[in-house]
Formats: sequence, structure tokens, C-alpha cells
Amino acid sequence: MRILSYENLIDPVLRDIRLDVIDFAGMKAGQTVLDVCCGTGAQVIEYSKKGLIATGIDLEEEMLAAAYKNKHKLGLENASFYQGDATSMPFNDHSFDYVSISFALHDKEKSNRDKIVDEMKRVVKRQGYLLLIDFSIPLPRNIWGVASRMVEFGAGGSHYQGFRNYSLEGGINSILESHGLNCVKTKHLKSGIVTVTKASILADGL
Repeated sequence: MRILSYENLIDPVLRDIRLDVIDFAGMKAGQTVLDVCCGTGAQVIEYSKKGLIATGIDLEEEMLAAAYKNKHKLGLENASFYQGDATSMPFNDHSFDYVSISFALHDKEKSNRDKIVDEMKRVVKRQGYLLLIDFSIPLPRNIWGVASRMVEFGAGGSHYQGFRNYSLEGGINSILESHGLNCVKTKHLKSGIVTVTKASILADGL
């Protein structure tokens, strides 16, 4: 049931963002990109369609089954998926030109969120970039911002606690500051509820 809700509801809503991210980041065919907490692999699929050598990692076997299904359905040889923990990824240091994560930081407890970002920094090339796609903080005071707050509240439990902490700390801006990341550029989408940030590692953060 959860897979159906992702593939039939969430993935279609986010598809325009997934496509926009590629142009926004300036990605080129042949470059390597890792999508962290990739879920059903929708972002990896869009990367690979554009000729990127795309890799996804997720902890949930059920999500990855959907990712493999979509990869094989489309015959995408330049897409690969791994099952693994985003806080300790099975990749060598400085392996990817780009490392992205979409809507998978706001729902984590702070310690895990920090570990994931540290791992993203470790596996990205020294001259590469991180792409952070998540809720804008503060959320705009429009119908979409209100709806987003209600959805997060409805998720309850550790998910909502993670969102509360992410919000109180200042969202992506706080992550950039605390992890020694430089904002190369940023963009707001979906009536202001989504922030997309391209970031590099500061010289003293290498």
C-alpha cells in the first residue's frame, strides 16, 4: 500500500521538481550522481534518462523492488541501486560528481540527519556538489504551506518530531551552516514550499 501511494501519488507530484533539479544543477551526460534515500528510484530514473551515470541507495527493500522494476521496464543500463543505510554508505570517498537527497532530511532525528549529510560530503568529489531538496523553512503562509504542515502533523511519531526539529533549527540553511557547506545557488518551487539548494564544501570543510 505504501509503495502504491508513492508511485501513484507522491512521485507524479514531484516529477516536475525532479526534472528541474537536473537543469538547475547544471548536470551533464556522463557525470556520476548518487541519490540518497532514493525510495522508488524516481529521481535516479530521471537522472539516467538524461545520460547521467546514476546510483540510488535506500534502506527499504520494498522501495528498491519498485526502483528495479522501473529501471528494467525502461531498459536503463546507466541506473543502479543499492540497499544500505544512508548514515554509513558502502561507497568510496570522493566517488560522485553530485550527491542529492530529496525530502528525506526533514523527517529524521537530528543525529541521523547529521550523519547522512556527513556521508554525502564524504562520497562527493572534492570539486563536486550536494543537492538538497526539501521543505522551505519557514513554510509560506499560503494554502500549500498550511497543507504541508498538516501532512507532516498527520504523519505523527518520529516523522513529525523530525520535522519539528528540522523546522526549529532553520531547515536547509541550518544544515549548510553546521556542515561547512557553501550555498552556490538556491531556488524555491511549488508556491514556495520547496527549496532546492546546490552546495559545495567549503575549503576548510574538506
